[in-house]
Amino acid sequence: MKVLFYHYGSICEPFIRSAFLESGIDVTDIEDEVTNKSILQSDCVKRVSQALMNGNFDFVFTINFFPTISDTCNIFKIPYIGWTVDAPVMELYSQSITNSCNYIFLFDQLQYQDIAPLNPGHIFYLPLATDVAFMQSAIAKDVFDSRLRADLSFVGSLYTEKCPYDKLQSPSDSLRGYLDGIMEAQLKVYGYYFIEDLLTDDIVADFKRCMPDYLALKDSPFLTDSAIISKYYIGNKISSLERVSLMKQLSKRFPMTIYTNSDTSGIPGIDNRGGVMTRTEMPLVFHYSTINLNMTSKGIRSGIPLRIWDILGCGGFVISNYQPEIPEYFSIGEDIEVYESADDLLYKCSYYLDHPERAREIAVNGLENVKNKHTYLHRVLTMLETVFSPKNA
Repeated sequence: MKVLFYHYGSICEPFIRSAFLESGIDVTDIEDEVTNKSILQSDCVKRVSQALMNGNFDFVFTINFFPTISDTCNIFKIPYIGWTVDAPVMELYSQSITNSCNYIFLFDQLQYQDIAPLNPGHIFYLPLATDVAFMQSAIAKDVFDSRLRADLSFVGSLYTEKCPYDKLQSPSDSLRGYLDGIMEAQLKVYGYYFIEDLLTDDIVADFKRCMPDYLALKDSPFLTDSAIISKYYIGNKISSLERVSLMKQLSKRFPMTIYTNSDTSGIPGIDNRGGVMTRTEMPLVFHYSTINLNMTSKGIRSGIPLRIWDILGCGGFVISNYQPEIPEYFSIGEDIEVYESADDLLYKCSYYLDHPERAREIAVNGLENVKNKHTYLHRVLTMLETVFSPKNA
């Protein structure tokens, strides 16, 4: 069996490629977009089409969803498999999602519930995974570096530098007050994202008037303005507000270390050690931190983000905000720890910093769980079985 793998630079692409090879799949790669982020859609179509004409492939694969690749596969009548690792993925709302060639796997159950009715029998739910063998090999190569060791750490962006909401221009006092109010309310709730339900037609119209270069995707008949505003604009803003707020509270109480390229100058007491290399340094941070903190982006409404899987694959201990799908795969307090409010997070950080041996026990359990049930090979085999089962043949 042969796959044409179109890459764009996702951190998990090398892991999935390895899983394909391990499962006996021959892999041909298209990597133009990894280095050329300004590649035209027409060039993408041309490269994929040429490869399909010159090779005898059984399917095409991408991370997330590429409408142009789906359309190309539909013409060639070849299965197109996509697996989301981000949320929101606005391209899922394009007309191309209805193509009969599609076999699209979504890691967030609420995202799945939104998209599945658009192409019944061709949209599936599949949680994310980790490459335990790679993570453990990266840790085994460690040369001691104190920069990569911390008591309480967070790896990732604060979203302050990539928040499209901040482009809002001259909103009225009533619009600003309403948006601030619903965001403040959402910050207090974990496990349920309700913003879209609170966006009235008048609020949507006012927001669009105040947002220059408002995101309007072409050929997206299933995408509403309330979904765009709640998921793309407000979701990112709430994620930014939450992360900055929690960092400020944590840094007042504990030696808080963050690995980021975001600006942290407004957070007194925080130790910003800069970004880390994904494949060489990040596994060491996860492995050696007493506590790894995960704050899930609000665009991920129910699912388990890649960050959690990777921390566990490194044998790290993680405290995450509560996500509805976490109890479906992990035993809280045994494989992973969660918090349901800022006060709860502060308490649990204090407890586990005082009881590092308990954190290590939980980390060992979490590693064993993902090693046995949640590797990329597990997921690749599930995808192949789903797509090439007799009922889909």
